[in-house]
Amino acid sequence: MKLYSDKELADILDQPIFRLIGEVADDMGVDCYVVGGYVRDIFLERPSNDIDVVVVGSGIEVATRLKQRLGRKAHLSVFRNFGTAQVTIREQYPLEVEFVGARRESYSHDSRKPIVEDGTLEDDQNRRDFTINAMAICLNSSSFGQLVDPFNGLADLEDGIIATPLDPEVTFSDDPLRMMRCIRFATQLNFQIEDATFDGLELMAERIRIVSMERINVELNKIIMSPHPSKGFVDLQRSGLLNIIMPELAALDIVEKKDGRAHKNNFYHTLEVLENVAAHGAGLWLRWAALLHDIGKPKTKRWDAAAGWTFHNHNYVGMKMVKPLFQRMKLPMGQEMHYVEKLVELHMRPQAIADNEVTDSAVRRLLSDAGDDIDDLMTLCEADITSKNEVKKKIFLENFRMVREKLTDLVEKDYKRLLQPVIDGNEIMQLFNLKPSPQVGQLKQCLKDAVLDNRVENEREPLMQLLMQKASEMGLTT
Repeated sequence: MKLYSDKELADILDQPIFRLIGEVADDMGVDCYVVGGYVRDIFLERPSNDIDVVVVGSGIEVATRLKQRLGRKAHLSVFRNFGTAQVTIREQYPLEVEFVGARRESYSHDSRKPIVEDGTLEDDQNRRDFTINAMAICLNSSSFGQLVDPFNGLADLEDGIIATPLDPEVTFSDDPLRMMRCIRFATQLNFQIEDATFDGLELMAERIRIVSMERINVELNKIIMSPHPSKGFVDLQRSGLLNIIMPELAALDIVEKKDGRAHKNNFYHTLEVLENVAAHGAGLWLRWAALLHDIGKPKTKRWDAAAGWTFHNHNYVGMKMVKPLFQRMKLPMGQEMHYVEKLVELHMRPQAIADNEVTDSAVRRLLSDAGDDIDDLMTLCEADITSKNEVKKKIFLENFRMVREKLTDLVEKDYKRLLQPVIDGNEIMQLFNLKPSPQVGQLKQCLKDAVLDNRVENEREPLMQLLMQKASEMGLTT
């Protein structure tokens, strides 16, 4: 972070677009200010092309005049229902300038739709979500570059603090999505949430229920894609928000002890796995798979006097939980969901192979089931090794290295081409006059198992002999 005087801020904003906005405002006799994230990012020395301008008057009129001055170089979009307008400047570099009139807002308890009235700059800053986003810089020529910071947002920025301008209970009650934004900013910027503001999160957590899952997901995905997403999930759990948004994940935060033996805290283990895949530069849906890979553990947890705590088949149970979770959270139900399902179901397989002899047959099956997602699966499995025993961890990772080597060898030998038998389900149905049914599935699986186990070549004649033999055992005739 870097501190600037008003003169230095004026030098930073001494750009044609800001000077022109100031000229238009001066001609119209209104005050205008650049506000919010653009101001914050100046001090954080982060680039930003999204500019928010508050006009003490009509933001739409200033935007319209600016468009007239810019001519064909700019495009104007007006949103009268919201009292906003956007000017997009296409020449030289893409810039989007959002204009809004200064306003005051009031809310009813059961709605996120505010009652909006014209207001002063002070009113507009009062309604901002956090002190670091409430700073404004004047664009009028008489005070160009002057910082207006009524809530000491600059000090909070310097101290790495997220705090609300007014009473956090009022701020979060008025717009509960701000609770997600609070944790998102703290995660992205690696800031701490001020104590009173965090108390507000805990007190108002139930208000998040009136916010649509689509809007929650925008903030949640930004947390997940942060350099250190675990920080955000710790805050979501501590505040009580996670239990409302994603109770399946919150349920992992428990440790039971019996006969002096305790299992690990699977919530914090999950966050370690998430951190590990993030460190590998994982994309959004691999991070989701890491987040959900153990959600089946609470339902499968059992105590065994000999073995201790067990979680048998938690991968399969967890896979079955992914679809309803995605449906409830309004997440994509297409290939993204199926990808997460696949990785959750298969995340134990490489470890099972590594614990035993790494045979061609076992690796072929893994490659067949994982398909093009095999590399992501291996990344997830390696990230899942979070043991504090360095010797044990080294053994696990060495075993995974051998699995990877075997995968590479098999791919190089073009085994992927051989993984699907040359006789498919359509031909099986025609041969035995069958409709889609479990019998067709059994015959297909018989052929696939034979190819994967290398018991027969993936060629038509030996597979047809095997098919006829299996069909006869099932009482089927051509």
